[in-house]
Amino acid sequence: MEQTFGNNYDHLVTQRFFRRWWRVLTIVAVAAAVVSLIVALLIKPLYKSSAVIFPTNSNRLSKAIMDYHYSLDFMDYGIERDCEYAIQILSSKRMQQAVCEHFNLMEHYAIKGPNPLFKLEKQYRSNISVKRTEFLGVEIGVLDQDPQWAADIANYMAEMYDTLCHEIHHDRAVSAANVMNGVVASLEQQIDSIAATAGNTAWKQTLIADKCEQLADLQRRAVQTNVDKETEVSYKYLVDKAVVADKKAYPKRLLIVLAGMLGAVVVAIFGLLVFAKKEDELVAEK
Repeated sequence: MEQTFGNNYDHLVTQRFFRRWWRVLTIVAVAAAVVSLIVALLIKPLYKSSAVIFPTNSNRLSKAIMDYHYSLDFMDYGIERDCEYAIQILSSKRMQQAVCEHFNLMEHYAIKGPNPLFKLEKQYRSNISVKRTEFLGVEIGVLDQDPQWAADIANYMAEMYDTLCHEIHHDRAVSAANVMNGVVASLEQQIDSIAATAGNTAWKQTLIADKCEQLADLQRRAVQTNVDKETEVSYKYLVDKAVVADKKAYPKRLLIVLAGMLGAVVVAIFGLLVFAKKEDELVAEK
C-alpha cells in the first residue's frame, strides 16, 4: 500500500483504507459499544450531595463584645485565611475519624480483607471532597450509592466543623487561662509584699499603682479568656444544606460508551495499518 507524507500526502490512500476496512471497523465499534454499555450498567451509580458553608471571622468573641477599642467584628464573614483554616479542619484526620465512626463507614463500604484502614481512607478520600468556592465559601461534596447517606454525611460534617473548632479554641483558652491565673497570683503576691514593706514613700505608692494596673489588665484578659473557654458559638454560616439527590452523578454511561468505542476503533485502525504494511511487504517480496 503506497503511502506518502508531508505536503504531498495523498488522501486517496486514506479513502482506500476505509473503503477496504469499514466493515471491520464497524464491527469493532458496535462490539465495543455493547461491551462498554454492559460495563457501564454493571457500575453501581453514585449520588452526590453538597453542603456549602461560609467560615466566620476567627476574631475572639470576648474581645468583640467586651473590648471597646476592638475594631474587628466577629460577625463578619471570614477572610481567605479563615477559608483555608476551614478546609484544613474539614479535611483533617479528626474529621475523617468522626465521620467514619458515626456512620460506621467500614461496614457501609463493605471493606474486608487485609489493610482495612488503608482501604477505608482511600474510599473516604475518593467519595468525600472539600474545596473552596469562588467567593471564599467551602463546599463539602459527598458521593455515595445511597443518596440519603450522601446528604446526611455532608450535613454531619458541616455540624461537626463547629464541634472541632470549639475544641481547638477551648483547648487554647484553657492553656491561656492557666498561664494568666499563674501570672495574676504572682502579681498579687508582689503587691502584698511591696505593701508589707516599711514606709510609705512615693516610690512605693508608684510601684504599687503600676502593679495594680498590670493586675487589672491581666484580670480583664482572664475574664475574656474564660468567656472564650466557656462560650460555644457557631464558626460558620450554613449557606446551602445538603439535600437528597434525585439523579445519579456517576457513572456517565454515554461517555463510557463513547470512550470505549473511540478507544477500540483507534486500536483497530493502528492494528489494520500494521497488518496492511506487512501485507504490502510480503507482496513486494514476491
